[in-house]
Amino acid sequence: MLFTGHHFRGEKRKDFEIYISKELDQPMQGKQLRKLEAELWRAADQLRANSKLTASEYSMPVLGLIFLRHAYNRFKKVKTELEKTLPSHPQRGKRALTKKDFEEQNSMFLPEKAQFDYLVALPESADTGEAIDNAMKLIEDEYENLKGVLPKNFSIFSKDLLRELLRIFNKEVLQKAEGDLFGKIYEYFLNKFAMTGAQEGGEFFTPMSLVQTIVNVIEPDHGIVFDPACGSAGMFVQTGYFMESIGLKPAEKVTFYGQEKADLNTKLAKMNMTVHGLEGNIKEGNTFYEDKHNLVGGADFVMANPPFNVDGVDKAKDAVKKDLRLVLDGKVNLPKNDNANYLWIQYFYNYLKPTGRAGFVMASSASDAGHSEKDIREKLVKTGAVDVMMAIGNNFFYTRSLPCTLWFFDRAKETDKKKSDKTLMLDARKIYRKVTSKVNDFSPEQLQNLICIVNLYRGNRKIFENTIHLYLKQSASRAKDIAKTTVELQTQLQKVFKTASDFASKYVKENKAANAFVEALKIEETAQVYQQQNKLIAEAKKAKADIDILESIAHLCKALRKPQDKLIKQLLDAINTAAKEYQLNKNKDWKDLKLKEQLDQLKTLQQELSGNPGEEDLGLLHETEYFYKQAHWLTSRFPDGVYADVEGLCKVVTQKEIEAKDWSLSPGRYVGVDTATDDDFDYEERLNEIHIELEGLNEEAIALAKSITENYKTILI
Repeated sequence: MLFTGHHFRGEKRKDFEIYISKELDQPMQGKQLRKLEAELWRAADQLRANSKLTASEYSMPVLGLIFLRHAYNRFKKVKTELEKTLPSHPQRGKRALTKKDFEEQNSMFLPEKAQFDYLVALPESADTGEAIDNAMKLIEDEYENLKGVLPKNFSIFSKDLLRELLRIFNKEVLQKAEGDLFGKIYEYFLNKFAMTGAQEGGEFFTPMSLVQTIVNVIEPDHGIVFDPACGSAGMFVQTGYFMESIGLKPAEKVTFYGQEKADLNTKLAKMNMTVHGLEGNIKEGNTFYEDKHNLVGGADFVMANPPFNVDGVDKAKDAVKKDLRLVLDGKVNLPKNDNANYLWIQYFYNYLKPTGRAGFVMASSASDAGHSEKDIREKLVKTGAVDVMMAIGNNFFYTRSLPCTLWFFDRAKETDKKKSDKTLMLDARKIYRKVTSKVNDFSPEQLQNLICIVNLYRGNRKIFENTIHLYLKQSASRAKDIAKTTVELQTQLQKVFKTASDFASKYVKENKAANAFVEALKIEETAQVYQQQNKLIAEAKKAKADIDILESIAHLCKALRKPQDKLIKQLLDAINTAAKEYQLNKNKDWKDLKLKEQLDQLKTLQQELSGNPGEEDLGLLHETEYFYKQAHWLTSRFPDGVYADVEGLCKVVTQKEIEAKDWSLSPGRYVGVDTATDDDFDYEERLNEIHIELEGLNEEAIALAKSITENYKTILI
């Protein structure tokens, strides 16, 4: 999760650096979580593949079991705590726990037969599907807001498959897992099901990067938070994280309202919120014709990823022709084409209170749409509420590759003559991280940098300053770890060289043919690598949160990484080749060296420094350089620590400038093209992206070849 600072409205909150540092103090937790998520997904998806079920048949039951596992973990923890504090009567002993006891501790009460341990312990003869269905019914009987929500079709699965699923979600690490961990696992599975097309159009899941961007720009921290196209309630979940990060409790400060057209998505939203310990009023309804919550002019924050470019809305209906959500400049504005984009855009504006903010995803084409849509856009710009327009590049969605734009309204600007005339155009199309050949997102740091720009535009320098300080602090911290680890690696490297060389020198006297072993250990670059290591160690020991000092260290890190890895590889290759060629594993003296333990220690230290790409572990050398570069990215563009237009990235424009471009709200038309040489361009990262793209093309080629073969067989038959 991304923690950010904010220009706070109202009460004083925790200092920015305190809670962002909490995340940084636990770097291994993130890596372990990613590994656990991937392991759970592989196991669960393998079961799906073997059962011949479609992803859509499989998704809800799996999410239901994650829900049940999380609810039971919370129940068990609270039960233990409550039992410690229950008063004891001399005759009657301790009273029985009640549902009210659990609810006072923000925990669901689970009847015995709805508890995960009960299901896991069922005998092999039991009907597991029926037992899980019954568990879901028992929970729904206890909680009205979950009535008809939880999946109850587990009987379609084989008994063996269900027992295996229960086993997967009963791993020891999951038994000990608490709230946020399960929330993240739940989100991960939602994400993966969206990517596999588990739901039609992938509509239930908005990519995390876009949700986090919206939440961090509009900063929902009080009042009514509304999403009229809420899908799986991702906006609400991220709002909860955001509020906790600034020291607030969502239940005390906000009320969530959601509307969703699809029955399945409504159920997902309610389950998702419950998993995250949030309460909300989610209603099913078609937003084009129904306003289930009657929130026109009543929302403090509106956020959404609506289904854009939708055709076929019946504008002849009175519900549309007289819709108060479409009133601008005193009258209802119906766009003349069939595209519903400008229905949504007007909804978001009109749901807001006079001080409200909105953030939403929209098709890029809407920023320049002509005719009646341009007229509506002109009216919106003239209100003064259009605050930020952010262009997003391709492949941020799992089911479509087109770019999109994030729109942000701030109605409080309307009454400020100076602010109402300004809009920030931010072109983030070149800012992304490649996840797979078909999916991009923002790294936490990329997102944080975008939030810094927005806050500089708003006149808030503190986030920018704190972020840079934090990046430098992270870089310096890793540099100090590098100094310590490199000393250990250098010592271990010398130890292995000496052990292998001493043995080779002795062995060559007995076996003249082994002279090649001695020669292979004489690696030419050894002295040069030691020299680079010593230089980095000396500099890294003096590391502190200073951009000039860290610039030098970052360059040394980059210069050392490949030569050091090459040296270690050459050493390992020489030893492995000799061991095979001379059958040294049968040699008693060789066995007595216990060289394997020394080599394992060397590899561990190398991995700490160079990372393990297979596990998304960047290593200390790369991380030191990476965090320095993040600080440099910001300071090189905003050297004075105040907002400034940056060619190809951002520009603050006036209503007059927007009018001159035919009321276009497309950032690319204003910011220009960055023609300067990009010193921050990471060629190594680009090569990695090309590798990911190549892997994706290879997968597609294999799938295509398989399809052609199958079709060819069909023709022959």
